[in-house]
This record gives sequence, C-alpha cells and structure tokens, in this order.
Amino acid sequence: MKVVLLQDVKGLGKKGELVNASDGYVRNFLLPRKLAAEANKQAMSELKNRESAEKHRIETETAAAKELAAELEGKTVKLTANAGSNGKLFGSVTSKDVTSAINNTFGTDIDKKKVSVEDIKNFGIYPVEVKLYGGISAKLFVSVGE
Repeated sequence: MKVVLLQDVKGLGKKGELVNASDGYVRNFLLPRKLAAEANKQAMSELKNRESAEKHRIETETAAAKELAAELEGKTVKLTANAGSNGKLFGSVTSKDVTSAINNTFGTDIDKKKVSVEDIKNFGIYPVEVKLYGGISAKLFVSVGE
C-alpha cells in the first residue's frame, strides 16, 4: 500500500516521502500512530504543494545569498583595536567583532558562526571567508588598525 509519511519512520523513510509498505504494517502501525496517511489524491496534491513550496524557498534563499556574496566579494572592512607600542593587540579580533563590523558596514544580518577568520593579534589586513548558504561563500578582507 502506498502512503505518505507524516513523520520520520526508522527503516522506512523521512517525513513527506511517498513509500510503499505492506498493508498490515500500514493498518496496524502507521495509521493508528498517525505516522502516515493513505496516498489518495488529496494527500498527493498536498505533497506536491509542499515540495514546490520547499523548492521555491530554496531558490529564493540561494538567489539572496548569491546577491549578498556579490556585494561582499573583495570588499574591505575596517576595524579599530587597542594595541601596545609594538603593534601587538590587547587580546585578539574574533569572528564576533568581524561579524558586527560586516553587519554595520553593509547592513546585513550574518551570524558569527558563518564567519571563518584566523587569529588576528596584530595590525594588518587579513582574509575572511563568510559562508552564506550551501556552497555559496564570499571572501573579503579585514583591515585592523588604530
């Protein structure tokens, strides 16, 4: 019997998939526990609508990420930090500092976990990679000065 899974079922499939299961398993286990629904016309149309909505959401997010990557690519963000007389910083510049500078400069809302930066403990210009979505990332530079 063909059913549409309403939740993940171990050994059978993930939520939203159309699977084929034995009649007894469907009647005695899946349907009473509301883990699946019979694959009738209504369930199939809901499944198609859900899939198309998910596809549209992914396309929209990918397009927005590509646009943001094009905007950020190759740009330089300036940070100020306190340092000693030899140019060595008091502490270091973290991904949180870099993220807040990027968000303030470009008006974005990037999470600090998406920014990969090496340890910045001196003045200078350092490369930074921002992972925006899936395989989309942007490389920019951070200029640390007084």
